[in-house]
Amino acid sequence: MPFTKKQREYLDNANHRWNIKQGATRSGKTYLDYFVIPKRIRKVIDKDGLTVILGNTKGTLQRNIIEPLQNMYGTSLVTDIKSDNTAYLFGQKCFCLGADKVTRVNQIRGASIKYCYGDEVATWNREVFTMLKSRLDKPYSKFDGTLNPEYPTHWIKEFIDSDADIYCQSYCIDDNPTLDFTFVENLKKEYAGTVYYDRYILGKWKRAEGSIYIKFADNPDGFVKSADKEHISRIDIGIDFGGNGSGHAFVATAKYSDGRKQPVMSRKHMKKDFRQGIDANLLSELFLEFVEDVIKKYGKPTNAYYDNAETVLGQSIKNACEKKFPYLHVRPAVKKKINDRIEYTVQLMGSGLFSITEDCKTLSKALQEAVYNSKSMEEERLDDGSTDIDTLDAFEYSIERDFSGTHYNRVIGGI
Repeated sequence: MPFTKKQREYLDNANHRWNIKQGATRSGKTYLDYFVIPKRIRKVIDKDGLTVILGNTKGTLQRNIIEPLQNMYGTSLVTDIKSDNTAYLFGQKCFCLGADKVTRVNQIRGASIKYCYGDEVATWNREVFTMLKSRLDKPYSKFDGTLNPEYPTHWIKEFIDSDADIYCQSYCIDDNPTLDFTFVENLKKEYAGTVYYDRYILGKWKRAEGSIYIKFADNPDGFVKSADKEHISRIDIGIDFGGNGSGHAFVATAKYSDGRKQPVMSRKHMKKDFRQGIDANLLSELFLEFVEDVIKKYGKPTNAYYDNAETVLGQSIKNACEKKFPYLHVRPAVKKKINDRIEYTVQLMGSGLFSITEDCKTLSKALQEAVYNSKSMEEERLDDGSTDIDTLDAFEYSIERDFSGTHYNRVIGGI
C-alpha cells in the first residue's frame, strides 16, 4: 500500500529528538510507524542504551503495535511480549511497558534510552513522560509517538507547544484517502455534534463543554423503543452504591447480537428516603425485587456488576442472589476510565445502536442532565450532587465489559 502525502512528509522530516504525530483516529498515524519502528531500531542497534516501547497498557501495546508488526514481518523478527515485559524486535531486546501508571516503568528507571516509541501518548501518566525526557540522554536518542488530541490544557500539548527539539505533524481523517468512503461518513455521523468530532475527525484539541450526551438530551423520546425480547442475547445489570446525600442505582441492559445496547429497566433508591438508612440486608432485598421485575418483563439476567469500592455491600448482594437466583453471576465492576465509558456511549448513540425502554425514567433523566465540569482545567463529568451520577455509573458498569482498548473507536482497527 503506497504511503499517503502526510506519511511521506513524516518520513522526510521526522529527524528530530521528538517526532510526534497527533490528530484524528484512522488517519494513518500508527500504520506509518510499522515501517518507522524497524528503521529506527536497526539504525542504533549497536549503540549504547535501551530500546523501549510504551503504551497505555501492555495489552494495548500487544494489540496496537506488536501484533500488526508480527503480521507484517513474522514472529521470528517480532516476538510476543514476555512475562518480564520484554520482546525481541528486529534483533533488539525491547522493553514493552504500560505507561498509565508510573510504577509500571520501574524496570527502566535510571536507564539511558536510545530509542523510544510511544503509543497513545495522551493517555500516559504524566510522571512517566517526565521520566522519559531525562532518559533520552544520548546524542542519537530519538522518540516517535502518536496521540489523539484531548483538551487544550493537557500536559502533552504544553510540551508539544514548547521550544524542545520537536517535529509535530497534525492529521485529520481526510488525510487518509485509503479509508472506505462509507466508513468515514458513518464515523462522522457517530461523532457529529460532540467534542469527539473535533478531536477524532478534525484532529483538533478541543475542550468538552456543556451537555455530554447531546443527541440524547436534544431528543430523549426518540431513543425510547420497546424491547425486541425474542432477539435479546443477554441482560446484564449494573449496581452503583451512592455516597452521602446520594442513592443506590440499578440498571439492567439488554444486549443484542448486532451490537445494540438497550437499557430496559432502571431504578434508584435515595438514602434520604429511609429513616434509618439502608443496610446491606435491605439493599439486597431491594435488588432482588429489581431482578424479579426484570425477569417478569424482559427475561433472566446473566451478570450483575457492582461498584468494587463497596465490597461488603457487593458481597451481601452476591450471597442473596446465590440463594434466590443462582444462575445470576454477581461480580465487581471493572470501573474503566469514565471518559472512555462516555465515549463508548456517545458512539453507540451516534451509530444507532442505543435505545432505552419506558422503564428507564431515572436513566433517561440522568443522561439528559449529564454535563462536563466547567470549572475544571481537566476533562471531567460534573459530580457535585446536582446530577444523577449514580445511575450513569450503574448503566456504565452494565456495558463496560463490551468494549476494549482505551477508546471505543480504536476497537475498529485499521491504519
